[in-house]
Amino acid sequence: MKRRDFIKTVAAGVGSLTALNARGQSETPAQKPLRVALIGCGGQGVGTLLPQACSERVVALADPDPRCIEAALARVRKATPSADTAAIKTFPDYRKLFDAMGKELDAVIIATPNHQHAPPALMAMRRGIHVYVEKPLTHTIHEARLLRDEAKRCGVATQMGQHGHSNEGCRRLCEYIWAGAIGQVHEVHCWTSRCDGLYDGKHSPALPLPEGMDWEAWIGPAPFRDFHSDLHPHGWHLWHDFGNGSVGNMACHLVDPSYWALKLKAPQAVEVEDMYGGIGNVWPIRTRIRWDFPAREGMDPVKVYFYDGLAADQKYSEQTVERRWRNTAKRAFQNLPPLLLELEKKYGRDFGRNGSLFVGDKGIMTIGEFGDGCRIVPEEAHRAFPMPAAKLPRIKGTHQSDFFRACRGGAPACANFDYSAPLAEIALLGNIAMLAGLKRRVEWDGAAMRCTNRPELNRFLKPACRDGWTM
Repeated sequence: MKRRDFIKTVAAGVGSLTALNARGQSETPAQKPLRVALIGCGGQGVGTLLPQACSERVVALADPDPRCIEAALARVRKATPSADTAAIKTFPDYRKLFDAMGKELDAVIIATPNHQHAPPALMAMRRGIHVYVEKPLTHTIHEARLLRDEAKRCGVATQMGQHGHSNEGCRRLCEYIWAGAIGQVHEVHCWTSRCDGLYDGKHSPALPLPEGMDWEAWIGPAPFRDFHSDLHPHGWHLWHDFGNGSVGNMACHLVDPSYWALKLKAPQAVEVEDMYGGIGNVWPIRTRIRWDFPAREGMDPVKVYFYDGLAADQKYSEQTVERRWRNTAKRAFQNLPPLLLELEKKYGRDFGRNGSLFVGDKGIMTIGEFGDGCRIVPEEAHRAFPMPAAKLPRIKGTHQSDFFRACRGGAPACANFDYSAPLAEIALLGNIAMLAGLKRRVEWDGAAMRCTNRPELNRFLKPACRDGWTM
């Protein structure tokens, strides 16, 4: 039974609380735990998502690295000491997971490298399994639209992992903007401490595989290359074939408040105004990206800017960039919006290492990395403006529990693929602009999904999969 049919069944007032799930099995939605598999047991999967999944029933783990599997099992034991981890099935390849357990899963959580987001999501949805996918939703624009369309066709619950979307701050920001707190917004400036790039694409020397590592499964649909320490476990973000750089890592968090509050659709154009590094098949060390959005729903045209990486006066080194997570070591090393620095100096404020500024014709607002700290600037102006009425529903619990409620037939999750696929597309257009080159405006036709003035870039919208990994 599809989720929309489940909702109709409950709404019809059947005599029993028992209903059929996506597998056609009888259950009591409010009581029986969901059977969940985690695909991708790295830092985000084990550190953040797995403990949330333990509120349900974790039945399977998939990861090509047995060390990650062992870390995940240890995390389950810590989160749920009573759990029988011996009963959790483990797989090096998610294709084997679906072959063995495709009829025994209610939901999957996908936290693989970006190039492996779409294939398992499609495999799950086509089996009627609900899907939670980390941000960015996919590695390419074509994949994002494919996942959105397939989720509709299959009738499953979905969620993208930009968890700030479930927070109070994002909702408050929307309500302030819609109440006219700062008038018409014409500019948004987003900044991040991430530096997911290199100067050039020179690999470290190839290394022997870690014991038990299924490298073929890790590479998946991407072009094959030997094992390198700068790919696994976290360096894949830097490389075109596997990740999406800082904009892929953080734009779905940082652009989300403006996407929602300003009712953004597809941009008319995108351009990289500043860029350093990124020679070969890696993303840059520093960028300033600008998206141009047309007028919509009574709102004026707006320009959204994204700043990442190292400031122009800083050299890339182990002292300026923390190697494991690719964060700038100090805020003073960051590539930051000049307006941000001006406001901080004027008002004696620190707006944090990640956030957004909304510049309106009547004032300025700021919000933090994950929907925190929504305020009008200066603080006196915030206190003077009456708090607007709450117009948006609030999320009870976490971003992940919002997804699990949707799996049980509740309201669609707040960052379902209908909402999040177009947001991810904005971030991925930043990658297209980088591939176009510095100060080379890319005009975008969202309806036709193509670059109108640079058709040579359209080949990057759809991935080329290796044999056996077709979509």
